[in-house]
Amino acid sequence: MIDYKIIAESNKFIVLDKYTKEWSVAESYQSESDLERELIEDLVNQGYEFLPILNNPAAMLANVREQLQTLNNVAFLDGEWQRFVETFLDKPSDSIIDKTRKIHDDYIHDFVFDDGRIKNIYLLDKKNVVRNKVQVIKQFEQTGSHANRYDVTILVNGLPLVQIELKKRGVAIREAFAYSGEVEQPFRPT
Repeated sequence: MIDYKIIAESNKFIVLDKYTKEWSVAESYQSESDLERELIEDLVNQGYEFLPILNNPAAMLANVREQLQTLNNVAFLDGEWQRFVETFLDKPSDSIIDKTRKIHDDYIHDFVFDDGRIKNIYLLDKKNVVRNKVQVIKQFEQTGSHANRYDVTILVNGLPLVQIELKKRGVAIREAFAYSGEVEQPFRPT
């Protein structure tokens, strides 16, 4: 729909002389899957990469490896990557608070590669944020103390930083928490 309504004008300029409406409020029922599809479409339009087949911990960990290698301009050997994950990225003794602290405060790790060279490995680039890769996935499944499936997950450099539980209109917000232990479950690759 094209609307030619003038929003504001002065003697020297017109603020808006043409408006193309790209979406409208839904007048009918919207299913949860439609809501999910629309959210992902909006994120893709904002520059997020959509990874439809990334839906399990092994694929997640492989993606994290690829994204961190790209961000840091390094290549981990398999043994180096395993050591990096076990001693820093997903240390078994880390609590959810420890993992959160890594993102906020300790996002740079001095890693010693097998050949003896030391390199700062960044989880995020906080000085030049456009270097960070944003991705979106759907229906990620994992099993910890509970089996969970997250509707939409936002990844930054492969790390799952935002998990979104969608509910169709008319469903109470408490329902989003009734079916999941998602709030308490940290990322645990297998």
